[in-house]
Amino acid sequence: MPILKQLSVFVQNQPGKIERLTSVLAENKINILAFNIASSGEYGVIKIIVDKPELAHKKYKEAGLTAYLSEVLGIVMKDKPGGLNDVAKIIAKNRLNVENAYVYVPKSRKNAMLIIDVRDIKAVKQNLEFEKKLKKR
Repeated sequence: MPILKQLSVFVQNQPGKIERLTSVLAENKINILAFNIASSGEYGVIKIIVDKPELAHKKYKEAGLTAYLSEVLGIVMKDKPGGLNDVAKIIAKNRLNVENAYVYVPKSRKNAMLIIDVRDIKAVKQNLEFEKKLKKR
């Protein structure tokens, strides 16, 4: 259950913004692993997981973009019907609040990764790992 670095880039909701963000990454040979856009009216937030998060953050700042680097939790789950529900049950049982989430499914399709943004990552990670150990008994 890796703790990942996520970039949140705040942008005005207008044509060309995705191209601007992705060109900064392409020019610096930074690979996108997961990508999510949430917009509301005139503005939006683009959340990105990349292979070189600190470099991407630096390059976005140099390009004049408003970017924030934070930690999120990656939860590996089976890529099958009910896979997300299995994780959601544990989260609900432990009364953990997920502020943002999205799923990344690798090409292999064996597993998926739920990326969640929570206030206390370490506590959530401990609860989920404990539940996993209980299920193995």
